Amino acid sequence: MPALTPAPAVADPGSGPALVPAPVRSLRLRAVSALRLVVIGGGLSYRALFNWTTPPMFIGTLLVGPLLQLLFFVFLGRELHVADDRFYLLGNAVVSASTACVYGGTMAIANERRYGTLGAVLLSPRNRAPLWFGRALPYVLNGLVISVFTLSVACLLLGLRIPVGALPGLAAVLLAAAAGCSAFGLALGALGLRFRDVFLISNVASSGLLLLTGANVPREKLPDWMRAVGDVLPMTHAAETARELSAGAGLDGRGIAAELATGAGYIVLAVVLLKVFERGSRRRATLDVM
Repeated sequence: MPALTPAPAVADPGSGPALVPAPVRSLRLRAVSALRLVVIGGGLSYRALFNWTTPPMFIGTLLVGPLLQLLFFVFLGRELHVADDRFYLLGNAVVSASTACVYGGTMAIANERRYGTLGAVLLSPRNRAPLWFGRALPYVLNGLVISVFTLSVACLLLGLRIPVGALPGLAAVLLAAAAGCSAFGLALGALGLRFRDVFLISNVASSGLLLLTGANVPREKLPDWMRAVGDVLPMTHAAETARELSAGAGLDGRGIAAELATGAGYIVLAVVLLKVFERGSRRRATLDVM
């Protein structure tokens, strides 16, 4: 019986004279390469494909727009006596991230086709999962910034008081909401490989988030089928958890877990749709057809 030969080891330049087995080193290199693809590739795609890169456009669209939307619903709620200011302030602070996350995630894929660079991206031999995941990362951070800005300015203008102890939990909720909504945007962007006007779908989806997530309409007043749709949309669970935190309740991990699970589901859906539509577009030679 032949003797077993140990795996060859090579010196790791970052760890001195210690030897690292070749399979371990190969796995480490693949992990570093995937991380570079997520961070650097995502940053480059954000700079290339996001249409709000100039400061006036960014401020007007992503900061002023959600703030005006919040003020509109607060004063509308006061006039109609539907709910108190806290309901609208927290709901709109959460859903304000959807402007960047939904449209940004859509642009991250659909604009590749619009600008004629989709073929070059899909010819890359790199793994598709980190490639598309990196596209969503900048919009998660973008959405978090917008939510924090909207909530902070609204608190200064309308006098909402949030317990200091609730701030870390509220930050986690806003981050989970932005992550889930970015995944939702990627799933919509995947439709850009098949449909010409994917932004029409994004407009409808953005309006649906305002109505069905409970951000501006109490969910108990909605029909059963609307509540069922809202349960599988991002930001629904985050809005409920944010309101509970601001009222002094402790952090309920189930709300954040439900939000992250929703986002994970949309990430899987986006990867599956992209794979199916890419294969079909290759077969029909319609990758760059508009």
